[in-house]
Amino acid sequence: MTGDGFSGAIFDVDGVLVDSPHERAWKDSLRELMEGEWADIAPSTSWSPEAFTSQVYQEQMSGKPRRAGALAALQYFDVPDAESRADVYGAHKQDILVKLIEAGDFRAYPDALRFVLACKDAGLRIAAASSSKNAGLFLRQIRLDTFAEQEGLSYDFLTPGLTLLDAFDVDISGWDFARGKPHPEIFLTAADELGYAPAQVFVVEDAVSGIQAAKAGGMAAVGVARADDFDALAAQNADIVVKSLDEIDVEALRRHELIAK
Repeated sequence: MTGDGFSGAIFDVDGVLVDSPHERAWKDSLRELMEGEWADIAPSTSWSPEAFTSQVYQEQMSGKPRRAGALAALQYFDVPDAESRADVYGAHKQDILVKLIEAGDFRAYPDALRFVLACKDAGLRIAAASSSKNAGLFLRQIRLDTFAEQEGLSYDFLTPGLTLLDAFDVDISGWDFARGKPHPEIFLTAADELGYAPAQVFVVEDAVSGIQAAKAGGMAAVGVARADDFDALAAQNADIVVKSLDEIDVEALRRHELIAK
């Protein structure tokens, strides 16, 4: 994009682009462990199936690398020896997640696909930046050409077989970083890979830790309130919080503004 507008956009994946089964995998995995090999320690924890809510997932686990998310959950539920159990929990969750992905048990958010297409059409370079090493498994299964045809959308860059993964100019999902969100390392790296200074890009996130990371890196931030967390995202000084990316005024990006239509 020329002029003083935004030059790039950085997208988280889980919760922004796709409604993935991460939360279900984390929840089902801990239940299986607590009812199975960890049954002896279950009574000494604060865990119960009902206590593992979407709010717990969003506040404790969303946006974090696998081991960090596992450890955060175990500590939240007062699980003894959380440090030594985190790897087992993370590995069990991964097994369940891969099975769910292979079964196609996820969906792309239509508003996110429309926004990605609109950003590319506006001339922005875009990056996928998720802490999840599974992001590519989702992105390569989502066909943008098919979606655009169904939506009646036509763009010059659309080619037969174009996947969502193909659409990104940069994909650093699953890279190993010394510090996870809310540290800005992942987004600063994405901006650098795009070739832009932090002030030239904006980040699209659904998690509090992601908004914190974007702002800590000197970037504008779009909060997508997919869950009941509009106020929580706004409290982190997101530049704008929306319930759907269809609300964003794409033309205003040319003026370096994040506003609703």
